[in-house]
Amino acid sequence: MWLYLAVLMGLYYLLRWYRERQVVSHLQDKYVFITGCDSGFGNQLARQLDLRGLRVLAGCLTEQGAEQLRAKTSDRLETVILDVTQTESIAAAAQWVKDRVGDRGLWGLVNNAGVSQPTAPNEWLTKEDFMKILDVNLLGLIEVTLSLLPLVRKARGRLVNVTSVMGRVSLFGGGYCVSKYGVEAFSDSLRRELSFFGVKVAMIEPGFFKTGLTNKETMIQNSRTLWKKANPEIQELYGEDFLASYVKVAGNIEKQCSSNLSLVTDCMEHALTACYPRARYSAGWDAKLFYLPMSYLPTALVDTLVHLNSSRPAKAI
Repeated sequence: MWLYLAVLMGLYYLLRWYRERQVVSHLQDKYVFITGCDSGFGNQLARQLDLRGLRVLAGCLTEQGAEQLRAKTSDRLETVILDVTQTESIAAAAQWVKDRVGDRGLWGLVNNAGVSQPTAPNEWLTKEDFMKILDVNLLGLIEVTLSLLPLVRKARGRLVNVTSVMGRVSLFGGGYCVSKYGVEAFSDSLRRELSFFGVKVAMIEPGFFKTGLTNKETMIQNSRTLWKKANPEIQELYGEDFLASYVKVAGNIEKQCSSNLSLVTDCMEHALTACYPRARYSAGWDAKLFYLPMSYLPTALVDTLVHLNSSRPAKAI
């Protein structure tokens, strides 16, 4: 019995390996639009796809970021200034993309733009603190997607949304985990709806990587700023020792991050170029071996693990 099971499992993974190696034809004629290309994953993916021969349309927040990207790529790559929190900017970028792709449509849309701060225990934050993240990571992503979806549908193309392992396991407060859970839900609904039109939707769920989102100085400064803004009752409830411990943890996150961004961009590239892309890609060993398995554990067990590894507020019972 066990031998038959092993053979079946082996055949399954062999078939999956074979299917996932099948590549879409005529890649050099296909347009891909990527948001958040000033740095990090978006910047590397734009350069990676340009080398692959695709026609890359890169959305950058700043002209400086756009100039630096153009200097490292071929003449095929084009850039546009895009602020995903501004409807006018999104509309202008969508028209810019439409003018370039014409009747061919847009083969790929990669929603990569994102922010992680402000992040802190929820009681330290205000509604505005949550909105700073939700406007970029969730609402901006939704508006960009809806603006460009007709072009993707015309090409029967691909929609790739960058979520996070924190869209599966919420380990800290603030808008980041909330936004990534939202992107997961939005992507799941889109995948089922758009399957009727030949459009494939994929989610990229990275672990921790060295990008601007995990910059040590930014995270430490953010924690201290939010603490100073918190009302005296909250400061008394948590205490200075909790703050010191929280800042220390924030400062140590960068040490745990992988610098190999290609682990993520290779997943993005596969989602765009494979005939049979996955619905979800877990990028990074921490995602595969720790956070993804954790997301399947009983809630009570995960809560206990988090509790045991968390600092205690001064007034904890």
